[in-house]
Amino acid sequence: MEEKPQVLQPINRLERLGRSNTSQKGGKFSINDFEIGRPLGKGKFGSVYLARTKEGHFHAAIKVLFKSQLISGGVEHQLEREIEIQSHLHHPNIIRLYTYFWDAKKIYLVLEYAPGGEMYKQLTIKEKFSEPIAAKYMYEIADALSYCHRKNVIHRDIKPENLLIGANGELKIGDFGWSVHAPSNKRQTMCGTMDYLPPEMVSGQAHSAAVDLWAIGVLCFEFLVGKPPFERQHQAETYAAIKEAKFTYPEYVKRGPRDLIGKLLQVDPKKRLSLDGVMNHSWILAMIETRQKAEKQQQLEKTASLRNH
Repeated sequence: MEEKPQVLQPINRLERLGRSNTSQKGGKFSINDFEIGRPLGKGKFGSVYLARTKEGHFHAAIKVLFKSQLISGGVEHQLEREIEIQSHLHHPNIIRLYTYFWDAKKIYLVLEYAPGGEMYKQLTIKEKFSEPIAAKYMYEIADALSYCHRKNVIHRDIKPENLLIGANGELKIGDFGWSVHAPSNKRQTMCGTMDYLPPEMVSGQAHSAAVDLWAIGVLCFEFLVGKPPFERQHQAETYAAIKEAKFTYPEYVKRGPRDLIGKLLQVDPKKRLSLDGVMNHSWILAMIETRQKAEKQQQLEKTASLRNH
């Protein structure tokens, strides 16, 4: 563990954000205020570790970013934007950014710990999710994105790799690196992951919050099938398929989810189903009811078993 630095040297634009970088003791946080545990994940500019505060033993995840890599990658502004956005989002299906601090070489983001781990790993292990699980996740992500959009925040990079699973099995959006605060609701930057890009981005047109609607349509397909709908051998083929919303369903995907996915994967952003429409879609509501009944039955059986013993 590093010694507590004598001088904190923020990189570029992060300096003015440092006003919130104070603990209840009135001093600056440092890595020495935490016990660092096992690694949780690795990214382009650093790694994430399980951590615990020495005072109060509060668990968190700490993202450790190297300043030199951020500067050479030209992403200081992107990090500043990520911090500004995520620190103001308080929703049960969004990972909280509690605070951040820095030393001479690194920046540390203190984040909510999600014990269930990465959604991508769970999907890889299971290959695909059951309809009730997929519907539950779709409801939760639609609820979280509805909250973001009300705050004029567009996520722009929804995919399983950026989703986590909380202590109660709930979905949590965990990465806001490509997010923007866009009150005008029109952006030009091409960003996100190839398989999840909407037609308007692929075509180089301005985009709006409707990019998130397209992304959750792709996500729902991947939840149920195990791979995204526009995955092709070559990038040009993927882009061509996206522009025309051209894909096919495996036979086992039923009418309900096909209807939802089809209403989200519309080439015209204005025709995509709204987030309220997702949460109130007949398939989503039916699957949630099915899941709730199954959980209630399990609880009754558990109670009866305990009585018998």
